[in-house]
Amino acid sequence: MTADQRCEWAGPQPIYIAYHDEEWGVPRADDRLLLEKLILEGFQAGLSWITILKKRARFREVFDNFDAQKVARYDDAKIEELLQDAGIIRHRGKIEAAISNAQVCLDLQDKKSLSAFLWDFVDGTPVQNRFRTMSDIPAQTPVSQSMAKALKAEGFRFCGPTTVYAFMQSVGMVNDHVVSCPRHDVCADLGGSFSAPTS
Repeated sequence: MTADQRCEWAGPQPIYIAYHDEEWGVPRADDRLLLEKLILEGFQAGLSWITILKKRARFREVFDNFDAQKVARYDDAKIEELLQDAGIIRHRGKIEAAISNAQVCLDLQDKKSLSAFLWDFVDGTPVQNRFRTMSDIPAQTPVSQSMAKALKAEGFRFCGPTTVYAFMQSVGMVNDHVVSCPRHDVCADLGGSFSAPTS
């Protein structure tokens, strides 16, 4: 795949190209990965995604690979430790939100999986958009607004409708690769064989 074929946001940096070519838009149903994405999208607020990508390995290391059971038990000492770690985004509000989001995730899982909860907003099927240019792609949609409202009602933080739509794009709930990008059809095929959990 050449640079002029990819979605233009992928840019020239190898880490961003790999993310575009291998991850973005691929349907995901694993609760741990979905929680990680939600948390990292929250950390991204006000920053560029490539900043998060460059720090993702360290985030995974210090956040116990975003294991909800472990993150939910973080105490004040752990928060202070994280605030001293230059390898992540040292923002107290976002760190505290990550911990509370893990706690809320566990509470939600008493009723249904995080995956089933989220995928229900698109009826368990990836939405196949056919945008031709980046300017055609919305920053948020009525569905992302509904999802953000529902997440907030459950107690999740740093999950506004724009953040949630970026999340939906990244985990393949919507296929927003432009139609000229080779990954559009790849992700469409993956979406066609995807089965979202119902519980």
